Amino acid sequence: MLELTDLQTVKGLLTHYNLSAQKSLGQHFLIDAGALRAMLEAADLGKGDFVVEIGPGFGVLTFPVAERAGRILAVETDKRLISILKALGSGYPNIDLLPANILRLESKLIHERYRQWSKVKTGRTHYKLVSNLPYYITSPILKQFLETDYRPDLIVVMVQKEVAERIVAKPGQMSILAVSIQFFGQPELVRTVTKQSFWPKPEVDSAILKITPYQKLPYDVDDIRFFFRMVKAGFGEKRKQLHNSLGGGLHLEDTVVRNLLAGSGIDPKARAQELSVERWVKLYHQLKTVL
Repeated sequence: MLELTDLQTVKGLLTHYNLSAQKSLGQHFLIDAGALRAMLEAADLGKGDFVVEIGPGFGVLTFPVAERAGRILAVETDKRLISILKALGSGYPNIDLLPANILRLESKLIHERYRQWSKVKTGRTHYKLVSNLPYYITSPILKQFLETDYRPDLIVVMVQKEVAERIVAKPGQMSILAVSIQFFGQPELVRTVTKQSFWPKPEVDSAILKITPYQKLPYDVDDIRFFFRMVKAGFGEKRKQLHNSLGGGLHLEDTVVRNLLAGSGIDPKARAQELSVERWVKLYHQLKTVL
């Protein structure tokens, strides 16, 4: 098997197939065997696992996953890379290559592929998302996989370090992104990965992010769309106190907002970044009583 974390091997493949790394598509090849091992360890794979990977490239992650898991569905938008993966992975019958744009892929297709492999006709879809994500679509992809009816059992992804740090933030440093991820699961920053671990070298460092999604949401929120409308309003003007940003964003009188915050045990002078998900949920329930 080719050593795909070896830079000369990667360059040789690009030359052989007359290709170049497409930075516009976020193609940065992982050339750090230690980072690869860390991802595999975090994913904790076994032969009973069905894995989804996005943007497999030359298969640096795909092939080691295939050796450990029962089945891997590799979603790739570049048809040239798919043909190369088929050639390089001819010895791996458990790799299912899917030519598709992940952002346009209906989640039920993953459900169907899982059913075909597992032979299980009823019950929940069990799978893991393990991938080196393109930086420019990290947030949409995480949103897509967490908000679906077919949430994965585990997510282990390589993302931009700054994004990972924002996702695992604690009250005081929260953001809309942090609330959005922590509402649906428990995130953990496994380890950082320097820019030198990739070729071509990106401009920023990366991190391995592990998210354990809630299969049943622990929060009593019956209108998720309105919940996030409220959160977005709260973060609408970062420097403003919460009573001002919520009042302006939701078109409510200041007195009403102050009463809602007091009823939620939240200081009206607090700012959105200081609130945990639990505090947002309390505020949501207070807000529902007046709308």
